[in-house]
Amino acid sequence: MTALPTETSDSFANISPRDKAEILAQALPYIRKFHGKTIVIKYGGNAMTDPALQADFAEDVVLLKLVGLNPVVVHGGGPQIDDALNKIGKKGQFVQGMRVTDEETMEVVEWVLAGEVQQDIVGLINHAGGKAVGLTGRDGGLIRARKLRLKDREDPSKEHDVGHVGDIVGIDPSVVKALQDDQFIPVISPIGFGDENESYNINADVVAGKLAEVLKAEKLVLLTNTPGVLNKQGELLTDLSAREIDELFADGTISGGMLPKISSALDAAKSGVHAVHIIDGRVPHALLLEILTEQAFGTMIRSH
Repeated sequence: MTALPTETSDSFANISPRDKAEILAQALPYIRKFHGKTIVIKYGGNAMTDPALQADFAEDVVLLKLVGLNPVVVHGGGPQIDDALNKIGKKGQFVQGMRVTDEETMEVVEWVLAGEVQQDIVGLINHAGGKAVGLTGRDGGLIRARKLRLKDREDPSKEHDVGHVGDIVGIDPSVVKALQDDQFIPVISPIGFGDENESYNINADVVAGKLAEVLKAEKLVLLTNTPGVLNKQGELLTDLSAREIDELFADGTISGGMLPKISSALDAAKSGVHAVHIIDGRVPHALLLEILTEQAFGTMIRSH
């Protein structure tokens, strides 16, 4: 198992034993600082579909667990859902970054997320030496939801009907805490259930953000297909406050699929999660680099 971030195993072989020891020693303050703390990780994008990055991610999660942190993984599955919909001749539609989910689409979402994708991630983590357990919102009454009433961003008096898309009513984290205490790594599919036992597709960034709040997580880390939050010139903004983010919403810098991501990151930061990181999942071992080194690989959002 690769315990340290490297470009390739060959490049790592060229590092002297002393330098290797130095790299390990540099991680020590971070391991000490975050020992016993919960880190919620939203896993999506290329990191989820590229086999080499999948292996890196699984190793990172297992290493974090072994050095005493408590990783909780929430996963998306947009490309996999689109592939499955294409096979049955349906085209995915989005409104303000949210997937429109009719009855048939909801069935596809459930079997893709809670079946195929979740079990792939569980298998990857177990293969890397961890003990992962897959959950949906139904397990242990984890995520209660109701139909999302999506207000139009331009005209708040107008609502969009996006079908079986859920708004989180409440999260009961007891099943997650029980698994953590037994050294398991929870892997959560973003599917909630309603009062009539109906299923809801919930944006994975929103689930990760709410879960981080409820678990009083030290960090929320969102893996994406971008270097982080970019300004209109395409430059990376490494450190943002709530007020600065409101300005980026207002001038249209943040739009489309980034809207739910940044909104949930901001809510988490305002609700006691110490730091929210939006990082580039295309960088090998981005997760370890972000948490256990001084190197910043993305955007950090502060509450103030």
